[in-house]
Amino acid sequence: MRKMICIACPIGCHLEVSDDLIVTGNQCPKGETYAINELKNPMRIVTSTVVIEGAIHKRLPVRTASEIPKNLIMDCMKQINHVVVKAPVKMGDVIIKNVLNTGVDIIASRSMKKL
Repeated sequence: MRKMICIACPIGCHLEVSDDLIVTGNQCPKGETYAINELKNPMRIVTSTVVIEGAIHKRLPVRTASEIPKNLIMDCMKQINHVVVKAPVKMGDVIIKNVLNTGVDIIASRSMKKL
């Protein structure tokens, strides 16, 4: 039996999942979907920063445009840590296209003007 707290909605149900993937404790259907996905194929949004040159700040916040498999987070971070961008950058600009062939881009989380 696995125990987890659902984050699919604000209720935060305390879920229990049996070995045969029967979910109990959920107050809405999202809980069952969340628990099964979390056990079979956990996904995460990755947030970080990259070096930016010629801007008011030295780092630019970035994130994945959508979720990627949890087991790819460290490899994703290795790619992010090698990136240097030049100002100006607009929020939503693609910083890394199709990171790790996931179909997901790394995008800028804010705009930054040139100095």
